[in-house]
Amino acid sequence: MSRVSHPAGDLSDRELISRSLVDGRWFATVFDRHYEEIWRYLSRRADPVVADDLASETFTRAFSARAGYDGAQLNAGPWLYGIATNLLRESGRREGRRWRAYARASESGVLEDRYEQVHSRVDASALAPVLIAALSGLAAADRDALLLLALTDLSYEEIAVATGAPVGTVRSRLHRARRHMQRALSATPDFHDVTDPRSRR
Repeated sequence: MSRVSHPAGDLSDRELISRSLVDGRWFATVFDRHYEEIWRYLSRRADPVVADDLASETFTRAFSARAGYDGAQLNAGPWLYGIATNLLRESGRREGRRWRAYARASESGVLEDRYEQVHSRVDASALAPVLIAALSGLAAADRDALLLLALTDLSYEEIAVATGAPVGTVRSRLHRARRHMQRALSATPDFHDVTDPRSRR
């Protein structure tokens, strides 16, 4: 994607997308700002090769749909996460790979980063099958909300934008997902709690 010569670093995503409606090259800066974070999210929920394809498709779809971008949103990140999440759902290759990828994410410290109550002695290799089974038992919408919370820096409000649901619905989905995960993982000796500080907001 070619780029405009005018510096775009001080422009918001909203302004870049607006300008891209006249000159599509402005969208390249949105791509540069967000591609890596979108790819990292996808790579934790799918195989890296699949993540490459889905990340590219995310921005292709975003470019095609940019005329419908919500002008109230300065940051395009939540919108892009929403497109990426929808692509994961559409991909017939995602299911088993997604849970194995999420287990790898737990090994890399994602759970300890996000869930402060996870004991430091968790044996990730032993937990992985339990975690995969617990995640597979969630409703798709609840699972997507939980993984957006766990694998990104999105706030509840931004998860609402990503999933197209009201904030109250996001909170309900996360509450259900946490209860489900707590019940499913309670039998694992070293896993004490699945909570997030944001749940107490």
